[in-house]
Amino acid sequence: MIQLDPLSQSVRLLASEVAAFIQQERKQFSTRFVEEKGLHNYVSYVDKQAEQILVNGLSNLLPEASFVVEEETRAPEATDWKWIVDPLDGTTNFIHGLPPFAISIALVYKEEPVLGVIHEVSLNESFYAWKGGGAFLNGDPIRVSEAQKVKDSLIATGFPYYDYERMKPFLQSLEYFMQHSHGMRRLGSAATDLAYVACGRFEGFYEYGLSPWDVAAGAILVKEAGGRVSDYRGGNNFMYGKEILASNTPIYDEFLGIIQSIF
Repeated sequence: MIQLDPLSQSVRLLASEVAAFIQQERKQFSTRFVEEKGLHNYVSYVDKQAEQILVNGLSNLLPEASFVVEEETRAPEATDWKWIVDPLDGTTNFIHGLPPFAISIALVYKEEPVLGVIHEVSLNESFYAWKGGGAFLNGDPIRVSEAQKVKDSLIATGFPYYDYERMKPFLQSLEYFMQHSHGMRRLGSAATDLAYVACGRFEGFYEYGLSPWDVAAGAILVKEAGGRVSDYRGGNNFMYGKEILASNTPIYDEFLGIIQSIF
């Protein structure tokens, strides 16, 4: 059986090495290196090289695992063990020199996340968790917030950037939380948003239009930190269903009810 605790430490070390590469490249980065993959969807050589380093390193750590990766440096295969990797979550932020941007790495077994590492590059913060082992930030245990009500909560979201079909309910949700919570935040990195729910900086986070590499690592972080994660229906299809809701446990039912009433 795979020992997840030591494996998580090896993944953390690999992520920190890639974070150092990203930080170094940011110093000399220019927008002339940017390619447009689709509407508001950008990539650069930094994303691609970071992903290749991660794929090579993770392949050495667990040769039997396949990959689901954003920049498609490795073709997907049907295996029980999979690495789900975003080498640079928050590429638009990175392009403009605006934090946060993060490396997100999840190991899933039969489509269940069992290990997650999110390394927020700007602050050099390493969030990590493994199934049954708890969640940590730079070696210290973390827990979700203890806030009991949405009205006492700070709520995070992400703006739609290619799927505008649900814009009306999304804008409705902004209006509601602006008036009925401690406020709204939009960081531009879903992985970081989820890590911040796990450590109690946010009470709740919701967004639609996301991909597995945006949420897989953050999902296990939130769960191991004592929080809840679901899709907008309260189900478990948050990795591939293109919508996620995450929060501490006390506000989860209220938070989910609000999202369901709007969307």
